[in-house]
Amino acid sequence: MGRRSRQRGRTEKLEAPTTDYASPDGQVLTLRGALSPKSRAEYAKAADPAQARAAANVEDVRARAIELLFERLVLRWTISDVPTEGAKALLTRYRVATRDERGWITGVLREHCAEWFPDVKVP
Repeated sequence: MGRRSRQRGRTEKLEAPTTDYASPDGQVLTLRGALSPKSRAEYAKAADPAQARAAANVEDVRARAIELLFERLVLRWTISDVPTEGAKALLTRYRVATRDERGWITGVLREHCAEWFPDVKVP
């Protein structure tokens, strides 16, 4: 059987389950329920202060680890009924988030990882 024949037999692309988390002020964050082994390894490296660059302090390592999880897990961020999607747009929005928004996102990532990825510890 050729490659094209195998591809014709596919009906749907597999997609990871998603979970929505709502904030008290009406924002909704949609997160993936899957994290690849390569992403887990990259996260473990980013979250390990021993493997950080010499100039990086503990807070830099923590911020990069949370940003990496955000990049890998967040599919959509809806604010005032306006969805933001796509990795670049989401990361840009995260980088301009307020302190309260970042705190809420970190809490959501902790909750999500505790449920879906018990081996991933969010700082």
